[in-house]
Amino acid sequence: MGQIQVEKNAGGIEGLCVITPTVHGDSRGYFMETYNQKDMEEAGLTMQFVQDNQSASSKGVLRGLHFQKQYPQGKLVRVIKGCVFDVAVDLRENSQTYGKWFGVELSEENKKQFYIPEGFAHGFLVLSDTAEFCYKCTDFYHPNDEGGLAWNDPEIGIVWPKLTGSYNGTPSGDGYSLDDGTKLLLSDKDQLWKGLKDTFHFA
Repeated sequence: MGQIQVEKNAGGIEGLCVITPTVHGDSRGYFMETYNQKDMEEAGLTMQFVQDNQSASSKGVLRGLHFQKQYPQGKLVRVIKGCVFDVAVDLRENSQTYGKWFGVELSEENKKQFYIPEGFAHGFLVLSDTAEFCYKCTDFYHPNDEGGLAWNDPEIGIVWPKLTGSYNGTPSGDGYSLDDGTKLLLSDKDQLWKGLKDTFHFA
């Protein structure tokens, strides 16, 4: 019996999948399968994973939007502590939904997973005090292969929840904060990415 429910083509974007596991719980706690190759294959998800990663971030941290140029990675992502808003942007040149985005809240409470295939940019915003983020990858990480897009590119138009501020023409986080006053935190690198049209000339 399968232990997952899969919402395919989430947000109308081919390939994106939101996966909800079956949780077996009682007064003592809970148990769930976080990955089962047979169940994934029965759901039509036949990718193979070669690397697992984990990160920790504080509230207000926004990571992204990242992609790999020559060695694209499919990613199966989930949150084991806290809550994030996770986003994928379609960068497949011939896709009917090129440049479109979809976001989903991932948390330790809802235990949802999000599969983002190769050819997408990915990022997330931490909504809880801290968040621990885990993901499986279909290819190894190549440190010199990373690209990125401005998280606030108005052409993409991501609506980040609980985030307030006005676009000032740059990807800087200056002037942005969560609704409780927590300032938006970005890495130096993530404040330098350009928008879709300036990154991909066929856009």
